[in-house]
Amino acid sequence: MVKNVAVTALACVLLSACMAPAALPERPATPPVDQVVEDLVAGAGATAPPSPASSPNPASSPNPALSPSALPADGTARAALDNLAVKGRAPKTGYDRDEFGSGWVDVDRNGCDTRNDMLHLRLINLDMSGTCKVLAGDLLDPFTGEWVHFERGGASEVDLDHLVALSDAWQKGAQQWDYAQRVAFANDPLNLEPVDAGENRAKGDADAATWLPPDVPYRCEYVARQIAVKSKYGVWVTQTEHDAMATVLSTCPDEPLPDFGDQPILADNVG
Repeated sequence: MVKNVAVTALACVLLSACMAPAALPERPATPPVDQVVEDLVAGAGATAPPSPASSPNPASSPNPALSPSALPADGTARAALDNLAVKGRAPKTGYDRDEFGSGWVDVDRNGCDTRNDMLHLRLINLDMSGTCKVLAGDLLDPFTGEWVHFERGGASEVDLDHLVALSDAWQKGAQQWDYAQRVAFANDPLNLEPVDAGENRAKGDADAATWLPPDVPYRCEYVARQIAVKSKYGVWVTQTEHDAMATVLSTCPDEPLPDFGDQPILADNVG
């Protein structure tokens, strides 16, 4: 009887051992909070995804091209440029210098022709004949930034440049004007500047797309003057000319548009 009890007890022990669940792996100990923080800080740059607050939102990000701060300010040459008509160049057919008046005209009726007026205005060390005729003088040339000498009838180094060339204007609207408007255009101080003769002849009738003054700091003023002239008289620009002007003005976005002056766009004393 004792033997049977022992056998039975041993069987129960063995059966319990077989039916017991397998031991679970031991759970790792939870690290201290300060250690967790240190680990997160150390790995944030490599593994942390951007937080929603720092992620860009395309719907709310401003478009720089539409931002008011990106638009040219009123009164600047850049703003006026955008108001000029952009068209292709018309044929030069029919152009002649005399279409803009025969020589220099005293449009403002001050007793002196426009050429002498401009020489008197810009030159120093003047040698005059009477109150109008400039015989000689010295000019700080805006195209080169260097001094040049003017001498009437001699080896002159100064020409009077039309900043917007007459033939350029002819191909961009002037052939449709009244004669009196073309004469005013050719004699308007806004469109005239005494300059180095060599550079003036190198320029020819080029617009800003194909010629700019060698003196880089003067280019902003030069282009602004051209825009003012074209704005005043309604002369259009080609697309390449517009883009060349915009490129120059990108270096001086606040360049002001020059005042148009007092001369009307129709000369009233040329018949």
